[in-house]
Amino acid sequence: MSEDQLLCGKTIGIIGGGQLGRMMATAARHMGYRLIILDPKPNCPAAQLADQQIIASYDDIDAIKQLGKVTDVVTYEFENVDLESAQYLAQLGLLPQGTKALEMTQDREKEKHMIKMLGQPVVPFQMVRNLVELKRVMKELGLPAIVKTCQGGYDGKGQVTLFSESDIAKVEVLLQEEDRLIYESLVNFDCEISVIFTRSADGKIIYFPIAENQHRDHMLHMTIAPARVSQNIFDQGREAAKVIANALGVIGTFAIELFVKGTDVYINELAPRPHNSGHFTIEACNISQFEQHIRAICRLPLTPVVFHGGAVMVNLLGDNLDPYFSKIDQLERAHIHIYGKDQIQAKRKMGHLTFVDPNRDQLLMTLKDQQLI
Repeated sequence: MSEDQLLCGKTIGIIGGGQLGRMMATAARHMGYRLIILDPKPNCPAAQLADQQIIASYDDIDAIKQLGKVTDVVTYEFENVDLESAQYLAQLGLLPQGTKALEMTQDREKEKHMIKMLGQPVVPFQMVRNLVELKRVMKELGLPAIVKTCQGGYDGKGQVTLFSESDIAKVEVLLQEEDRLIYESLVNFDCEISVIFTRSADGKIIYFPIAENQHRDHMLHMTIAPARVSQNIFDQGREAAKVIANALGVIGTFAIELFVKGTDVYINELAPRPHNSGHFTIEACNISQFEQHIRAICRLPLTPVVFHGGAVMVNLLGDNLDPYFSKIDQLERAHIHIYGKDQIQAKRKMGHLTFVDPNRDQLLMTLKDQQLI
């Protein structure tokens, strides 16, 4: 045991009290840690499992200072953490993840340029700051395309898909609100995959099975593990993850989303924390992405991952919650997770189901026969 290892009984602070924070808290609770959540919403999902909640906005520096005084280590559940607050905690030695990964992933322009600088594959993109530039870039990169805000977007928010010049009006609305947008070519990809891994402070990387993602209305609907891609794609995905992880000095669990087209991959987005597409690891692996993350930030040894063979994770939204629970007698194979949110709303993530089987293809066939996917 080294002096900088944090063992059971120590206090972990989590910035953000949503479902990812809740699942981090669940893992930390099992390991014997105390928990303090900072979130502006009282009784948020993570706070329901915590010893204390600091109710404040994420950029409330006084609240951040309070968090720093009562915790032994701090982590976060999303990348939109106030950077000044993160820097303050890092200076105190409380934020082992540091701020470099946050700074890059908070801004799509910085993220894309960094990935390109590291020699990793991305789709053609350019920055757009006004209507004149938009029309010029449209001619250069062509259509279809997707235009995104550089900060704050998620689950399809802050994005516009362009199929023809008649869609320009939708982008004009974004340009009125944002000083710059990123214009990306929209390629007809075969599928999207996620590479989720955890990196320790000494640079050791442990990978989880690479998963395949399916979306509906720009939101993740279902994750299938392992992904139905070739070994060459697996190797490319892990190599890209390794290069990016080492360049950013990642500590903790990290996710990389990639598009697959034939024998090539293109990096779409980075997430410096556990990811929705890694929820299957809770039941389908001997250790989850959340417990591995807690181990990393507390400087405990990472656990080699053992995968049980096949898994399917389905997001439960406000739209499909009742339809799934009306089939409760068919969910005997499902591990049910409900996040404890106060209101059921359309397109809001309320929970997820995970189905596990040694044989992925047999599992998919069974779930399709039961009309569960």
